[in-house]
Amino acid sequence: MSCARWASLVAGALTSAALFAMPVQALPETAIVLNSDEASMSVVDRQSMTEIERIPVGREPHHLILTPDGKDLVVASTVTNELLFLDPVTARERKRVRNIVDPYQLGYSPDGKWFVTAAYRLNHVDIYEAKDLRLVKRLPLHSLPSHLTFSADSNFVYFTVQGSNQVAALDLVKQEIVWTIDVGEAPAGIHVFPDQKRLLVGLTGEDAAVVVDLATRGVSKRIVTGKGAHNIFKMPADDKRVLITNRVEGSMSIIDLEKLEVVDTIKVAGGPDDVDFSPDGKIAWVTQRWRRRVAAVELSTRRILGTVLVGRSPHGIYINGPHTVSRSVLPPPERSDATAATKR
Repeated sequence: MSCARWASLVAGALTSAALFAMPVQALPETAIVLNSDEASMSVVDRQSMTEIERIPVGREPHHLILTPDGKDLVVASTVTNELLFLDPVTARERKRVRNIVDPYQLGYSPDGKWFVTAAYRLNHVDIYEAKDLRLVKRLPLHSLPSHLTFSADSNFVYFTVQGSNQVAALDLVKQEIVWTIDVGEAPAGIHVFPDQKRLLVGLTGEDAAVVVDLATRGVSKRIVTGKGAHNIFKMPADDKRVLITNRVEGSMSIIDLEKLEVVDTIKVAGGPDDVDFSPDGKIAWVTQRWRRRVAAVELSTRRILGTVLVGRSPHGIYINGPHTVSRSVLPPPERSDATAATKR
């Protein structure tokens, strides 16, 4: 091995050690990135576009969600079967909850009553009471339950089931899986239309998203996006458009939910996966699973402003702000002083 190569390896090791060893008080301008193949999370300074800290967590952290009150950010580690509760601004740990089995995907119902997880590795879904995380019911769901979303009335949870190429509906009132339908190869991301009558589902095994009619329980439309159509995110302050990552093709498509067509495409190489948005809604931060990086994409120009090197297989990402996608429960509406006075 050459001296230059040896020096490079030593420098890299020392940098990683410093990141793990040096606690940094995360600032509001940061992003939290889950490194799913490294049992760590990266704290990224969005202004300087640098990783300022790498924090050890449980094995295979994939996804995260805010608690209903917005006070804690919950990071799920699937192999170590635990939830890590963080301060969403500083990234400091507040508590850990163990014996939450294989929490690959997770979410709170809009009414704040239920906490639901999808155990991708173990083929079941779990319903917990949100207030104390008491397990209420475990339901088998074969195979590979992946992503989930809730109906606005909190009566249903819709799951994609990658191994069986299906979408399943869990009735939270009955606490039963009430139907499953075939949708296409390896469904992943899932989004409820604003009218609550349809679902949009990304097909990672294909090159498209499909529209599912909840009344007929069938696929009513196929929208070609790009190879490896994966996860779906509501655009900032916009109920009419969503963004879908095409992981294999290396792009993101913007879909108009009224026209049911792709209206724009943004190139992001390296397996674009999860997304979150800057507090002003102008920049999409995208995890690049295959490049160990996150990319900052300016939405108005569709150009990449820069990328940041993080840990192995970056997956979930969180940015503290009004446009974060890591929220199952909408924040309470702000009240005027006059309205507040009438409530006292």
